[in-house]
Amino acid sequence: MKKVIINLCPTGSVTNKQMTQYVPQNPDEIIHDILSCCQLGVSIAHIHACSQDGKPTYKKEVYSEIIAGIRSHRPDLIIVVTTSGRLFSEFEQRSEVLELKNDLKPDMASLTLGSLNFAKYASTNSPELIIKLLEKMRLNDIKPELEIFDVGMINYANYLISKGLLEPPYYFNILLGNIATAQAKIHHLSVILSEIPENSIWSVAGIGTCQKNMNLLGLLTGDGVRVGLEDNIWFDDNKDILATNFSLVERVVKMAEIMGRQIATPDEVRERLNLKRHVIAPV
Repeated sequence: MKKVIINLCPTGSVTNKQMTQYVPQNPDEIIHDILSCCQLGVSIAHIHACSQDGKPTYKKEVYSEIIAGIRSHRPDLIIVVTTSGRLFSEFEQRSEVLELKNDLKPDMASLTLGSLNFAKYASTNSPELIIKLLEKMRLNDIKPELEIFDVGMINYANYLISKGLLEPPYYFNILLGNIATAQAKIHHLSVILSEIPENSIWSVAGIGTCQKNMNLLGLLTGDGVRVGLEDNIWFDDNKDILATNFSLVERVVKMAEIMGRQIATPDEVRERLNLKRHVIAPV
């Protein structure tokens, strides 16, 4: 099997310091967590940004600080920025980060291929908005990270491919265990995979304490995993031990070693995804 892709989601639009002290929020904390996890074998970092008050922000200036801090040390790391509709609904808000240029331009950006409900919030992604985000990504040479929560979103990916709006290789994050979408069950994953297009690279994520088991499925059958405090703040199933991003990634690496799977480097993943490498002198 090909080497495992580890996609780190260190923070999100919901996880905060009131839930766990270990979630990184300001740029320095996010940069530190990502660089620490890179030492373990992370090749992709999926980034959300927060303002000074700890609340999620879409402002490109904050993202630029995070990206600059990471690339000054690890220009090889693949950086993904969010265009999530969980808290921000307007296209101008969600797409602002796609305007970053040159050494600050992200390699990829998340693109959720349908609307869905979370436990307390809805993420609204109309067909018009999805296509507008995708067109702006293409205009700025940013590859979409296709986020899949249910089988209908794979159908929509295939529709976008038929219209020439997506180009291979396609990178999918399959997120299972959310209360209102596909569950963390093998047969749910199997249905989604039965519709996945050719020339696809896919990783598996689990929401909440199912993260570990879904990471195991990703290691067993897939191209990789998505792991981090955005999806799960607990290290154990009983919710007694709060996790850190480092501890979650370290566990994935240990599981991969037991299964005899090697970890892909960022440059190896760049080659698989046809992404250009940034030439920035490390500090």
